[in-house]
Amino acid sequence: MAERIEVLLTEAQVNARIQEIGEQISKDYAGKQVHLVCVLKGGSFFMCELAKRITVPVSLDFMSVSSYGGDTKSSGVVRVVKDVDESLTGKNVLVVEDIVDSGRTLSYLLDMLRERGPVDVKLCTLLDKPDRRVVDVKVDYTGFQIPDEFVVGYGLDYDQKYRNLPYIGIVKFD
Repeated sequence: MAERIEVLLTEAQVNARIQEIGEQISKDYAGKQVHLVCVLKGGSFFMCELAKRITVPVSLDFMSVSSYGGDTKSSGVVRVVKDVDESLTGKNVLVVEDIVDSGRTLSYLLDMLRERGPVDVKLCTLLDKPDRRVVDVKVDYTGFQIPDEFVVGYGLDYDQKYRNLPYIGIVKFD
């Protein structure tokens, strides 16, 4: 079965929205430093572009978590594959994610990070699929709310393909 990609959000739309989010974060954290924690792998493209647009001091860290194992549906059990390298004590933590759908993994992750002594923990996502939510997760900064479609590009993949697309596309199967 072959797949094709239909453009959902153009590169220009994505770049413009990331600029707006960066400006809002800069206002909200004026006079402070923000510690960005990227959820790998998909969030890396978004975090790099976002960090370039934030004008307050920024530090970066990375986490990798899994709740899927070898399946396509979440098992509900979250496993930290790679933890942050720095202590979060006393930091303004902003978790940067590519997409929020069910909320299961992020709910667990945010609770875990809050237990590590940060000043605060907020969530920023490029894409939000509220129709898929099964666990209530507060998203503080949202790029775009999107329909319940399988999307790729800007870090999101299908079978490790399409992460490098500079736009967000919907995977269609022929």
